[in-house]
Amino acid sequence: MKIAAFRRAHFNAAHRLFRADWSDEKNREIFGPCSNPFYHGHNYEVEVKVVGEIDPETGFVIDLSLLKRYIKEEVEDYLDHKNLNEQIPEFKDLNPTAEHICILIWNRLKPRLDERYELTVRLWETERNYVEYPA
Repeated sequence: MKIAAFRRAHFNAAHRLFRADWSDEKNREIFGPCSNPFYHGHNYEVEVKVVGEIDPETGFVIDLSLLKRYIKEEVEDYLDHKNLNEQIPEFKDLNPTAEHICILIWNRLKPRLDERYELTVRLWETERNYVEYPA
């Protein structure tokens, strides 16, 4: 029988949504105030869902203190108080949209987990807007 365990965390980061191959006008049209050349920030909330079988020895699907450590090391330490465009190598040539940030988080966490686990990441950019990977 499979069960899901969840862990939430948060980080603060700045970014700018834009395409260098578009004019300033087109960037403003598509990305609105998020294309501000001086950047803007968000208080991101991330929810990590791990699905698996309950370990008969521990009664856990996963040790949440271990998951907490992975999230701190791979997400919070990596992204918190950073300018995503300028300081995160993955966004050198990739627009740091919520969608791309969510996939980045998944890609950083998945290798830390045993293969038996299914992983889903949900990322809130605002309290009303979130994305989830995989969908």
